[in-house]
Parts: sequence; C-alpha cells; structure tokens
Amino acid sequence: MTPTRWVPISALTSNVSSRPAFRLPRHSEAPRCGRPRGLAPNRAGRRWKVWDGDRLECPSFGRSSIQGRHGAAMRHANLFRAWGRILKGSHPTLSIEITRECPLHCPGCYAYEPQHLGDLGPLRSLSDFRGQALIDGVLTLVRELRPVYVSLVGGEPLVRLRELDSLLPQLSRMGVTVQLVTSAVRPIPPEWKRIRGLWVVVSIDGLQPDHDRRRAPATYERILKNIEEQSITVHCTVTRQMTRRAGSFEQFVAFWSSRPEVWQIWFSLFTPQRGEQAEEILSPQDRARVLDELAGLRRTFPKLNLPDAVIEGYRHPPASPAECIFARTTLSVTADLKSRITPCQFGGDPDCSQCGCLASAALKTVGAYRVLGIMPLRTVYEVSDRIGQAARRRPGGAARPGARAHASAQRES
Repeated sequence: MTPTRWVPISALTSNVSSRPAFRLPRHSEAPRCGRPRGLAPNRAGRRWKVWDGDRLECPSFGRSSIQGRHGAAMRHANLFRAWGRILKGSHPTLSIEITRECPLHCPGCYAYEPQHLGDLGPLRSLSDFRGQALIDGVLTLVRELRPVYVSLVGGEPLVRLRELDSLLPQLSRMGVTVQLVTSAVRPIPPEWKRIRGLWVVVSIDGLQPDHDRRRAPATYERILKNIEEQSITVHCTVTRQMTRRAGSFEQFVAFWSSRPEVWQIWFSLFTPQRGEQAEEILSPQDRARVLDELAGLRRTFPKLNLPDAVIEGYRHPPASPAECIFARTTLSVTADLKSRITPCQFGGDPDCSQCGCLASAALKTVGAYRVLGIMPLRTVYEVSDRIGQAARRRPGGAARPGARAHASAQRES
C-alpha cells in the first residue's frame, strides 16, 4: 500500500502537485494542451511528483493572470482573501443568475425546475433587470458582499451580452475572478479573451446528435462558430442518455481536445432533486462505469481535467448541504438580485446522495487535506466559519445580502 503523504498548506497555493493535491495554474498556461510538468519544487526546495490526471484548474482555486513570483503572490492573496471573508461571516464565492431568459429549453435544466426557487415560483416568472439597471445592480451586489470569485449563470448570460461588455471589465478591475457559464448560443466577443480573471465555460451535452436535439438552437455548428478566437473550458454534465452509446465519452473528449479554442474539459454528473424520476438520472452502476471510463481517458487526452481526488468526491459526495463546503461558502442569488437560492445553487431539495457537482466534489477533497500533517483543512474551515457566524450576529453585522443591489437596480429600471 502506498503510504499517505500529507500536503502542506503551501501546496494549495504553489505551482506544485502531490497526489491528491490540486495544482493552481497560471493564466499563461491557457490554452494548454501539454501534460503537466513531471516535477516542480516548492518554496522549501522539496520536490513533489506531479501525477497525470490529478490537477484541477478551476477559478474557485484562484487562477492568476500574473506570472512567476507575482503570480504566486496573487494566488496566496486570493486564498487569504477567501479565508478573510469566511472569518467575517461572509461568502468568498457569489453565484448570480443574471437573467431569467434563455432561448434554450434543455431537458433536466435545474434552473427551470419547479422546485428551483421554492416559494418564489419558476425562474421565468421573476422580475429581472437589463441595461444599466442590471450593471449597477450586479456591481452594487459585488461591492456589498466583496466576494473573491463570481459565477455568472442564468438563464443564458449571453442574452445580456451588451451589459456583460460593460460589466466584465469592471469586475476585472475590481480584482474579482469571474466564471461565465454559457451555451455559446451567441458569438463570444474576441476581446473577452483579454479580460484578466475571466473564465468562459461552455456547456455541451455529449455528442452532436444528442446535443443538438437537447440544446437547439445552441447546436454544435453554432458553438464552433461562436467560440472562434476564444480560450474556453468545455463542461459536460453526464446524463443517463449519454451512457447508452459505447465509446461516446472517448469520442466526445477526442473531438473537443482537437479544438484549438478549448484548453480544458470538465465533467460533472446530473444531480436530481430528491424523489425525482427524470430520464437523465444515472443509476449507481452507470455512475461507477462512467467514472472508471473517464479516469482511463486522461492519459490519452491531457485536456481532460478530472483529478482522482474529484472522482473520489463523486463516489462519496457530501451527505447534505450542511456538510458541503461549496454550498456553505457560496452565496447564490437569483435574477431579482435579492432572493437567495438555497440550500445550494441547485435550489429545491437536491438529492445529495447523487450529487455530481464538480466544485462540491473538489472542495470535499480539499477539506480532507491535513495542514502540517495534523489538522484537516475542514477543521480549519469549521473553526473559521464559527468565528464568522459569531461576527455576523454582533450588532452592525452584515445586512441581508442583495438588499442594496436590488434597490440600486430598481432605481435604474
């Protein structure tokens, strides 16, 4: 049996990896097709082996646009900024559904499930914002909550393309790392590639025949045209339909790995609501088989970014939102810019035993790391969170999230 090697806290913020640690990438590495470096020294001069398939390049871990020593400083700064937000009773990550609108009608989309917003009703029934009202509302929300990372979702964010053209550079100047999740149903402006700290993630549902049927008008043909001159992450949510065709995952990864616009490929698994009977739900056998197959593809396709540690997180997901570090460190706000989505970004009553959230799986594994070989990071987080919650209860603590943002947007609308 291979002995466990405990990972020092510095490994989370350096350009090194140790199984099962995550390596934090530099912006200069995207787009990147090559395999990870074989060995890399940390600050103490020790050497840690880099294992193929054991890196996770994700904005939640703080990609920096600054290289070398300055890049390491930025990654350290992001880590401590996130920790500082937790100690103050705030969330380091903010997810915003910036619009209720979407030209797609994808089966199984959690945002449009009846349970997603609970008593608020369906997403399409909400009042949302556009124009300067949306820009000011989002900026006010970010200034109020001061997150380290922001995820812009929908609906379809590109429905608000004009507003994003103004909003994204301003968020970048504020030092916020932004992940924009889109179907690429509209052309992505080439100038976005130069926005520091912006990640564009394009959702693609399997091979072309199935994808085009599920996600029209965001077809393969349109996506390929709309991502020209970009550097994107491809994200595929695995559904049961995809498991029915032998070799489909290899074909999918091979196709998108060959595209120069794609610098990495992510997979998550369909997450149902409790008691749901959707066709997309994976059986336990499907789930195990898919994870084994994807794990076997990583050496052939280095753009496939699915660490062993994340696979383990999929096999043993958090038992509830209360045990999910991602759910607890992320504030999700819907399109009215004031209402929270609970208990996590899926809303409703998600079946955590079948959770396929990439960020949840990754952070579950991060929580198991031991600082100096003694204390799990999850324990550090729990103590920090208790301090933060006590700070929120003090007089003058944080106000209800989104109140000022909603008021600002209303004034402009």
